[in-house]
Amino acid sequence: MVVEFIARWFHVLFGIVWIGMLYYFNFVQTEYFKEAEADAKADAMKKLAPRALWWFRWGAMFTFLTGLYLLYAVGAHSSLMSQPIIWIGAAAGILMFLNVWLIIWPKQQIVLGMKEGDGPASAAKAGLASRTNTLFSGPMLFGMIGNKHLYIADISNTAVYACLALIAALELNALFGKTGPMTSVVGVIHCSIGLVAVIWGILAFL
Repeated sequence: MVVEFIARWFHVLFGIVWIGMLYYFNFVQTEYFKEAEADAKADAMKKLAPRALWWFRWGAMFTFLTGLYLLYAVGAHSSLMSQPIIWIGAAAGILMFLNVWLIIWPKQQIVLGMKEGDGPASAAKAGLASRTNTLFSGPMLFGMIGNKHLYIADISNTAVYACLALIAALELNALFGKTGPMTSVVGVIHCSIGLVAVIWGILAFL
C-alpha cells in the first residue's frame, strides 16, 4: 500500500508537469508565436522552446512509467471489466505518451532546427498531435478520477469497446487527418469537454 501510494503521488506530480506544459504549448506559446516579432520568436525558439520541451517529454515519460506500475497494481486485483473507466483513461494517456515521443518531439526537433527536414510539414504534424493530446487530456482525467468517484451501474462490454474504438479513431486522425474544429484554442477545449460527455454518455446508456 505504501509503495502504491508513493507511485500515485509521483504519477500525479509528473502528470501535472506534463499536462501543464501541454496546455502551455497549446494555449500560450502557440498563440504567442502567431503575434511575436520575428526576432522575439527566433529567440524563444532557440532558448525557451527546447527547455519547455525537455520538461514536457520527460514529464510524459515518468507519468507513463508510474502509470504502468499502477495499472499493474490494479490489474493484479481486478479485470478490465471490473474497473472499465480507468482503462479508458489509461488508453487515452498511453496514446498521448506515444504522440509525445514518436511524433511531437521528433517533429519539433526539425521545427527548432535541431534536425534536418521539412519545417512547415513537421510543424503541422506536431501541431495536430499536440491538439489531439489536448483533446485526450479530458478523457484521461475522466478515467483517473471517475474510476473512484463516479458510479455508473452495469457498464456493458459494448460500451467500453465503443469508447476505446472512438479514442482509436481520433488517434488515427492525429496520424493522418486534420485539426478541424481543434484548430483554435476555444475549439480544442470544447472538443475535449464534448468528448468526455460522449464517453460518459456511452458508458451510462449503451
